[in-house]
Amino acid sequence: MTRAYSQDLRDRVISAVEDEGLSRRAAARRYRISDAAAVRWLQAWRKGRRGPLDQGGDRRSRLTAHRTWILALIATEPDLTLLAVAERLLAEHGVKADAGMLSRFFTGNGISFKKKRLRHRTTPA
Repeated sequence: MTRAYSQDLRDRVISAVEDEGLSRRAAARRYRISDAAAVRWLQAWRKGRRGPLDQGGDRRSRLTAHRTWILALIATEPDLTLLAVAERLLAEHGVKADAGMLSRFFTGNGISFKKKRLRHRTTPA
């Protein structure tokens, strides 16, 4: 993930627009940033915010509360796809999940769905 631009650069762009009278796009060209960044920085500054917004967020899984139900479902129906598990989870518990979330859940719990070794033979039986 990329970092936010430095506060010094933000202040120089804001100063170029407010004090020197440059347009936002001219200030963006001078400091080699995108036009959109300069526009957003000035809008935020006029609303009272100088710094960058927080990055990241809460990444705790919503599925840990339903761990026993999910594992029981997989035990009874091991051929379900991730999307099918997501649909059942939404229908029965009201929890919206996608395939990526379920994949991370299963990986984090040490569950993998390998095909049977007997089917990986390269020579006839």
